[in-house]
Order: sequence, then structure tokens, then C-alpha cells
Amino acid sequence: MHLAIITAGGAGMFCGSCMHDNTWARALHGAGVEVSLIPLYTPIRVDEENQTSSPIFFGGINTYLNDRSAIWRTLPRFLTRWLDSPGIIQRATRGAVGNDAAELGSMTVSMLEGEQGPHRRAGEELAEYIFRLKPDLVCFSNTLLSGALQTVRKRYQGPVYCVLQGDDVFLDGLIEPYRRQVMSQLVERAAGFDGYIVHSRFYRDYMSAYLSLPQEKFLELPLAIDCEKHDGQPKTCLGQPPAIGYFARICAEKGLDLLVKSVLILKNEFPEIRLRVGGYLGQQHQGYFETVCQLAKPLGAAFEYIGSPPGHAEKVSFLKSLDLFSVPARFQEPKGLYVLEALANGLPVVLPDHAAFPELIQSTGGGLLTETENPDSLASSLRQVLLDSDLRYALAQAGYAGVRRNHNLSSLAEATKRAFEKL
Repeated sequence: MHLAIITAGGAGMFCGSCMHDNTWARALHGAGVEVSLIPLYTPIRVDEENQTSSPIFFGGINTYLNDRSAIWRTLPRFLTRWLDSPGIIQRATRGAVGNDAAELGSMTVSMLEGEQGPHRRAGEELAEYIFRLKPDLVCFSNTLLSGALQTVRKRYQGPVYCVLQGDDVFLDGLIEPYRRQVMSQLVERAAGFDGYIVHSRFYRDYMSAYLSLPQEKFLELPLAIDCEKHDGQPKTCLGQPPAIGYFARICAEKGLDLLVKSVLILKNEFPEIRLRVGGYLGQQHQGYFETVCQLAKPLGAAFEYIGSPPGHAEKVSFLKSLDLFSVPARFQEPKGLYVLEALANGLPVVLPDHAAFPELIQSTGGGLLTETENPDSLASSLRQVLLDSDLRYALAQAGYAGVRRNHNLSSLAEATKRAFEKL
């Protein structure tokens, strides 16, 4: 079996979707499956071995210029191709990630126009590459890439699937009139896939209703990480001082402000408690983070932001410095890779009782659920785990084992092979 996965680069940030696409490719390679991981827009950034080997299609710079300039679209390809070089794209996007949904409305509309839009030539190049590649099945990493679907279908006759892993977050952030235009096109485009892949039952139900897609066309594959690369262990005692940790993108939808409020509630009872925070901070979320820092001022030096760790070793080292982990996301989280990483390093977790989180707790047994967007409820659950050493260690052990049992590379590869061989 030969699978082609078309993944969208995150313009220099660690993007959970392309990171999991890369892990998926690694898992299948290890199981003897041929995989071609095809990057779009920008090179992907991962903290493990990069599985991409093809050129970049829909190069970010040319995509922007094609969207903005009718003259640029008429230039011979040999005059513009050099801008698709990974090095050129990386330099152009360094320090300024252009992924704010509120600023990308017009480009999203034009991307979905497909053959009738300004990116027709880029779609034809992707279709030609897939035709020469001759995979048995193609997977797009999100529905926003579906503008190229009709063009690909003209050159490739096999099944084409779409992985749904957070599309709604971007779409809900679009401003009008772009959101209305995008949704009108997207519902029609998304219906053209042969099937859809999700990593939770919750997201199957949610996106089936969101995009009017039939549930019988959905496949659920387990979320997975390479557990061998996480060597943290369950702890029998709290650190001195004890540390609660957050590791996810810094943005309002991930709920860091809620965690700060909860730790402030606990401060009187646990005067030495620390809140250690890691994760990518984009320019569009600087204002939110400044608000969080103001909120955290009473914690003083006990509130620490370490930034985005540059590599896997630094990320694991950060997780190993914690006693308890929480990302109280207020949005509809479709995956939660950060939860698996925390559990894999022996950390008990406290998570909101919605979206994909209950399924992760059910499959691993590694944490407690708390009321969504309720700092008092979150503080109560954190207090319970901090005070009860037997509970804390039992959750840590269960999560540590549960990730390795149900969310490892082998389980992802075998589930994929079983599902796709039936097709």
C-alpha cells in the first residue's frame, strides 16, 4: 500500500496537525507501508525526524503573490519557482507567522475557488505530481485544501480522504463577509471527498453536523505519539516547590487565563506553588498573553513562561519538571497531543469535561475532568490531586501505561492498515 499525505506547513511554528501527520507517516513507515508526505505552503516544523521528501506545493510566497497580483499569475513558472525553495520560504516567514484567520479571509476564499481561482496552476502542479507518484490512496490534512480536489481528481482516479483536525477553529475566526463565502464553498468542496478521518468520536459528530457530512463516511484512527522518546516517570512525591504546568499554544482558546485564575485560588493553601508555562506565542496573541501576565502578577516569580522549546529534548525536560498538568481549553479540542505527551512523562492531568478530553481520559485513565471554563471547579480538581498522594500516583501510573497501550505508533499504524486495506 502506498499512501500520500498532503500536509500544510505551519510557517515556522510547531503545528499539532502537521506534527501528527509526520508521526503518522513515521508509524506507517515502521510498519512497512510506503508513505509520501507532501508539504504545502511552507516546510513543516517537527521535533522528530522529518518525513517530507517532495517539493513544496502551493509555496507560501507565490500563493500570496498569486492571490494579490494578476500580473504575477501570468509570469512564466521558471521566473517564480525559486520562491518555492524551503530556505527562501523559511527566511520570509521567520518571526512573523501569517496564520491569523482574521487576516486570511480573502486568500481562503481564493484557495477554495480551485480551477476558477488564482491558484489554478499550483493545483495542476500538485495533481501532476500525485499522478506520477501513483499512490493507492491520498489524504488531505484539512478541508481548507479542498480547492485543489477537483483538479487532483482529473489526474488521479483513486480514493481521496480528508483528515479533520481543527478546521472549525480557523473557520470560526474568519471575519465577515469572508466566513460566509468560505463556508458556502467549503460545504460543497468537502462533500467531494470519499471519506473523512478523525481522532475522536466527539469530532466525528461535531464536524458531521458542522459541514453536513454523512457519519458513515468517517473513519476514527487513534491519536499517537512516539512513547520511546518520552522518558519521564510517575512521581511518588510532589516537587519542592510543587509545579503545575501548561504546554500548548498561547491563545485564548487554550485557556491559560483560566489556569492562572485557578492557581491564584490555590495560592493561599499552597503558598509555594508554581505555574510553569510553555508553548508557541504568535504575534496575533501577544495582547492576550499580556493580559495573562497582568492577571498572574500576584504570583510573582512563581509564574514562569519558558517560550516554545526548540526541540524534543527541551520539551521533555520541561514536562519532567512538573508535578501536574492542565490545559483548560475552552474551544472544541479535536485532538490534544499535549495531553498524550504529559501522560507519557508520568504526569497526572486535569482537563475540561468536553470535546475530545473525556475520550482521552477514558482511554488512558490518567486524569480528572473538571467543569469547562470554571476556574473554581478547576482549582478544586487540582487541589484534590495535589493533596491526595495515592490518587496522584495512581493517575500518573495509569496514564503512563495507557498512552503506551492505546496511543503508540504501532496502534496507529495497525488501525490505519486495517481501515485502508478495506478500501
